Amino acid sequence: MNKSLVRQKSRVIRYTDAAAITAGVTRGVCRWLGELGYAALTEFKLGNGRRADVAGLSPDGTIVMIEVKSTVADFRADDKWLDYVPYCDGFSFAVPDHFPLKILPETCGVIVADHHHATVVRPAIPHRLHPGRRKALTVRFAHGAGQRLMALADPRVGD
Repeated sequence: MNKSLVRQKSRVIRYTDAAAITAGVTRGVCRWLGELGYAALTEFKLGNGRRADVAGLSPDGTIVMIEVKSTVADFRADDKWLDYVPYCDGFSFAVPDHFPLKILPETCGVIVADHHHATVVRPAIPHRLHPGRRKALTVRFAHGAGQRLMALADPRVGD
């Protein structure tokens, strides 16, 4: 086999593996939230234009945000997570089991997850949202969930 093809394939495999790790951690977090009674949305757009990897809404209106990091480089290259904290009652990082937890900020929750489940290593520090922001986020969450459900029923909705 051509060596350049092998190198190209290994590059693709490494990228796919990182993407697979991220997808697995995200899936495990969403399963965990569901087990707790939360509804979960991925790539949830906030009022400041940022997108949280996972947002969870509980039946009592509690809103949590979870930022998924699959590698140390991903964590170090991204400080946007600070912009998510004012939009939730609790913020956590979700990482795979091989991630070095000591580099994560102590002011944030930590969840270790894989494709099947998630375990809280450190709970998020609770802080209550302002009622007006909570209402706006809840409406945004409901609207986003409704749009995604409609798109499943008819992919041409919104064209």
